[in-house]
Amino acid sequence: MTTQKLRWGILGAARVNERLLPAIIEAPNSQLVAIASRRAGAAKATLEKYAPCYANSVTCYYDMDALINDKNVEAIYCPMANEEHAEWALKAINTGKHVLIEKPMALTVTDIEAIETAAKKAKVKVMEGFMYRFHPQHARVKEIVESGLIGDVLSARASYSFLMKPARMYRISRSMADGGGALWDIGPYAIHSLRWCFGLEPRSVIAHAKFNEHGADIVMSGVLDFGNDAEGRARFGHFDISFERSRKSEYEIIGTKGWVKCHAAWVFQNDVPVISWATEDGKYAEERFAPSNHFNLEIEHFSDCVLNDKAPYLTFADAKANCAALQASIRAASRGIKIDI
Repeated sequence: MTTQKLRWGILGAARVNERLLPAIIEAPNSQLVAIASRRAGAAKATLEKYAPCYANSVTCYYDMDALINDKNVEAIYCPMANEEHAEWALKAINTGKHVLIEKPMALTVTDIEAIETAAKKAKVKVMEGFMYRFHPQHARVKEIVESGLIGDVLSARASYSFLMKPARMYRISRSMADGGGALWDIGPYAIHSLRWCFGLEPRSVIAHAKFNEHGADIVMSGVLDFGNDAEGRARFGHFDISFERSRKSEYEIIGTKGWVKCHAAWVFQNDVPVISWATEDGKYAEERFAPSNHFNLEIEHFSDCVLNDKAPYLTFADAKANCAALQASIRAASRGIKIDI
């Protein structure tokens, strides 16, 4: 029996294609049929670098609109610059394409609402691309929390970072208002992790940041206030992101009876992910997981949603809430005051 495959096009030759392009090719329910870039030769070069065996079977465009209007393309992956996500996602949606938009979905809640409205009108699937959420280690963390092992969740922290290299300087060459900086780049992971840890939406945020000459944040740390619980106990989520430190992508949840930690939310295909947990009565454990490619799992999930008319795991409501918290964090860091969300 032949597996039905969703025909994909990639809008842009961004660095993330190192992971996503092979994922589309390897997913059993997906087929890469086109890639486009505005840079001359970039689409073909990207294809030859990450999937040389498909260099002659995938159409390469040097006009982004040409890919969007290609009737052979059913779904589009959009890894454009942060500030371009909304514009190109709307173009794709309005031609009847399903769209997987790399995080952040957009820079404003208003833009996300416009994408949502267009998607409903066109009857297409749209999802924000948080690949880490599809790795099975996070389901295990959730299972531990929901079992009551660590008690009531009162605190969480999320730390994401990597050293900025010359090839990545474009990430900080424009202001935060224009989509540049660490918060719009790796901050979405930190905020998303904390919201998921609590299963709640934050009420306010305070933050501090180091900015460069372009008005882009290089480092930012802050605290999200998730409000007191029924017993009046504080619930704070601490986030810390940086382009000045080595690679880190961890989060930890602390409760009244213990804690659980994900040691690496970003994992490569052959990595062995580890989570650990401990309780007040002295129990401690480390759990290891078989290697699993979360990029492949994300593509498989979205393709399945399109092919079988299922609702994507990551919703518009989730995207809007994450964006609202990111926007508030920017205002808090820029003004040096607490900002309500």
